[in-house]
Amino acid sequence: MRVARPLAALALPLSAVLALSACGGDAEADAAGSTDDAGTVSFTWDRNVNAADEDADPQLEETTVEVPKNPENIVVFDMASLDTIGALGGEVSGAPLDSVPGYLEDALADDAYDVGTLFEADLIEIESQQPDLIIIGGRSSALYDDLSEIAPTVDLSLRGTYTENLERNVTFLGEVLGAEDEAAAAIADVEEGIEEARAATADAGTGLGLMVSGGELSAMAPAGEGSDARAARGGLIYDAFGVEPVVDDIKAATHGEPVSFEFLLETNPDYLWVVDRDAATGEAGAQAAQAVLDNDIVAQTTAAENDQIVYLDPTAWYIVFGGIETTKIMIDDVLQIAG
Repeated sequence: MRVARPLAALALPLSAVLALSACGGDAEADAAGSTDDAGTVSFTWDRNVNAADEDADPQLEETTVEVPKNPENIVVFDMASLDTIGALGGEVSGAPLDSVPGYLEDALADDAYDVGTLFEADLIEIESQQPDLIIIGGRSSALYDDLSEIAPTVDLSLRGTYTENLERNVTFLGEVLGAEDEAAAAIADVEEGIEEARAATADAGTGLGLMVSGGELSAMAPAGEGSDARAARGGLIYDAFGVEPVVDDIKAATHGEPVSFEFLLETNPDYLWVVDRDAATGEAGAQAAQAVLDNDIVAQTTAAENDQIVYLDPTAWYIVFGGIETTKIMIDDVLQIAG
């Protein structure tokens, strides 16, 4: 039996670089990990108790969970956490197997069991496996109440800026796995990579993040203070990687998000940063973003004329958008312009 849940709001210290604050409030008070002498790690965060209803206003409740160090049986619904656990030398026993990207499969145990989907939990299967720890985030946040009855459950959804969130979660998972040194080294490595990417975009002129799906275009905008996690994800190219928006207020300029090909020509950014959503979700029969943008109007833009349309890894930027290896993929995507 599966219990269905609707889509929840989606989910180094470089906070001096980033002014954005995503959902969840103060990063320092919002989530923290600490280890006690009994071999457990404490994690505290502001949990949205209304996560099951995406139309309801968030209702935050401070939640603290004690989880065991060095758990042998970990269930993960959050792909960013799967990424980080694997990168730190751990492995995951249970996950939504059909949703695991190929580049993260090495983080799974050889006999990994299927726990449902990113939105639905196979509660009977999970309970039968008696996991020591369950990790949720983003799309699976609404599963907290059901899963926490089975095992200690923590929600590692995006809170604070992307880089603050990454540092917090990598540090916590390093403590859980007994890999504190590896976590600190990974954070330093990613910090350096993000700084290198920001240096590349600093001299690149203006840019526009673009989502392509179903043959239609959506402009991605910087996520301002108080934005939800979905907006924070869409704003990554600006907020984390320093791209200068082609217009001061993209949301106002587009009256929302959907845009036309003519909008690309009118604003005429130096770079287009493109995410193919249909490729990320595996939409059958969908037209590739590159084909959608191959037309006479787009061909007149500065980005097209100068071969400055950058196609970003769709899985990394849309599905995972977190974790150590994924962030390295994102860094490499941005550094294409430095080659």
